[in-house]
Amino acid sequence: MRPDELQSLTQPGSVSVRGDLVLASVATPDVAANAYRGGLHRVALDGGGATRWTWAERDLAPRISPDGRWVAFLRVTERGKPPQLYVMPADGGEARQLTALKLGASVPVWAPDSRRIAFSSRVPESGRYGSPVAEGEEAPTPDAEAPRHITRLDYRMDDIGFTSDRHARLFTVDALDPDAEPVELTDGTFSAIQPAWTPDGERLLFLAERDLGAVEAFNNDVYSVPTSGGAPELVVQTAGWAEHPVALPDGGVLFYSPETSPGTASVARNMGLWRFDGERVTRLTDTETVDCEKAAGPPVVTDAGVLVAVRNRGAVELRRVPLDADNAVLSDLELLAGERAEVKSFAADGDRIVAVVSTADNTGEVVLVGGGTVTDFGSKVPLRPTLELTGTAPDGYPVHGWVVLPEGEGPHPVLLAVHGGPFMYHGWGFFDEAQVYAAAGYAVVLPNPRGSAGYGQAHGQAVIGAFGTVDVDDILTVLDVALERPDLDAERVGVMGGSYGGFMTSWLAAHHGERFRAAWSERAVNAWDSFSGSSDIGWFFTDAYCGPSLETQRAMSPLTYAEKISMPFMVVHSEHDWRCPLEQAQRMFVALRRNGVEAEMLVFPGEGHELTRSGKPRHRVQRFEAVLAWWARHLG
Repeated sequence: MRPDELQSLTQPGSVSVRGDLVLASVATPDVAANAYRGGLHRVALDGGGATRWTWAERDLAPRISPDGRWVAFLRVTERGKPPQLYVMPADGGEARQLTALKLGASVPVWAPDSRRIAFSSRVPESGRYGSPVAEGEEAPTPDAEAPRHITRLDYRMDDIGFTSDRHARLFTVDALDPDAEPVELTDGTFSAIQPAWTPDGERLLFLAERDLGAVEAFNNDVYSVPTSGGAPELVVQTAGWAEHPVALPDGGVLFYSPETSPGTASVARNMGLWRFDGERVTRLTDTETVDCEKAAGPPVVTDAGVLVAVRNRGAVELRRVPLDADNAVLSDLELLAGERAEVKSFAADGDRIVAVVSTADNTGEVVLVGGGTVTDFGSKVPLRPTLELTGTAPDGYPVHGWVVLPEGEGPHPVLLAVHGGPFMYHGWGFFDEAQVYAAAGYAVVLPNPRGSAGYGQAHGQAVIGAFGTVDVDDILTVLDVALERPDLDAERVGVMGGSYGGFMTSWLAAHHGERFRAAWSERAVNAWDSFSGSSDIGWFFTDAYCGPSLETQRAMSPLTYAEKISMPFMVVHSEHDWRCPLEQAQRMFVALRRNGVEAEMLVFPGEGHELTRSGKPRHRVQRFEAVLAWWARHLG
């Protein structure tokens, strides 16, 4: 896969099913337009593939009404504008716009009556984000807005921006009334997200910070509000940070959440499936072995059990959890899809289950569980195979990873690529970066060291207070296993990574520089002391992983050891990264240059922390070209 073939990637996103109607959203990067395009596709379950169903600039998040007659979805009509909510007949026809909100709408949620839709939207304070100070006045330009008066630590979020001046509010709208306007159910004094209807359609469940955000909290809870209007009420006090509440017919609630100690942040903790029965809260899945993947979507209740996606050794598997389970271990949960693959989204109607599944050599297909793959979206460019690696670290701990091999007999130069997180993972799914590097002639080694997700909660927590110890051992062990292959060149190895992977790149360059020719450190944490005050999550993340001691934080900071780095070193960052702020790159770049290192810095304007995954297509291509140019210079 060449960098310019990024725009050839067709990637299905969310999926919805009702009877024989299956809809999936599909997106493709358009480099020339510097935007993502794509519409909804109708999927034939009889093996007839998929056909384009909508033709706007970009449509996404299809949701079919319970009676199967209507489809709600989000539509981006103009580049750079937020998505708005639309509805159209399920048998085809013209789509009708339901919202025109300043900052757009969230994923739609149908009421049981197949008429009303719930969603959330961030509503700006008067005089901000293009809204006028008063009705009839012109909106001030961004540089003329009033100053922000900040009194909390959680005042901004990467890829969202400032939050306290545009809290998310709950809305409902009558989708079948052409003259209906959205109705606000919350007042904006706190953020309300992820609405879910109760079976009688009388109330909406939603998530909000504990005590409705009265102070910064490490917990959120499940609340409800009457759809006719009224004050919110607490439904469930969670054991951590809840995601995706679902109302049960018996009045109970399902939700995802890790379990945390009171007053502590949730880091490196498995996301469990919980049930509230009206009196007590039960964790249905085991704390150590089951880690639900919230990004794949909310739990889906069927007659046979609850469908959830679970992270497991680089796979994201669709598993079924009995509704009466109590701390069920992973091996006891029925595996439905995603073995040695990644389930990206899933949906069900009765016993009909569909999922979007990605593999290393395929960007994603719609799969009918029990009936096989039913689409051919796939990658339209040649992709290289991924080989599994296993070994044993110096302390006897088992290690796991992959290598993506280029064509030819070799010996090939090697790129050691470390993932972010650290509680994330390399996996069995499609990874565009590895494919681009392999196509250019590099063997790409992808380790999942201790600290990664999907190997048990203890595995993820092994690096708390211990960055640069067992994680380094595991990474280098996986590299050594790969280098046992005669077609890999142990004399030409580079190291690279982003976020935690950027941290690890800087750390390895300082402590194990003899093993590498050059380094590419991207959106890295290089200094925990300044990260704690400049990152959107630094105020809790630093203490949670490193502890509160400045001495300890500096001992775990790559910047502390910058004088040990002598190899060519590329520092890469995004100008608007609020997760790992730009100062992290600047401090390392200046230290290296002052030490006489061949250091360079590449800064992408207008991008945040997610550049490599969802940044502007043109920047993603330019980054790929810069990566390949760097390694061509230093590895050949």
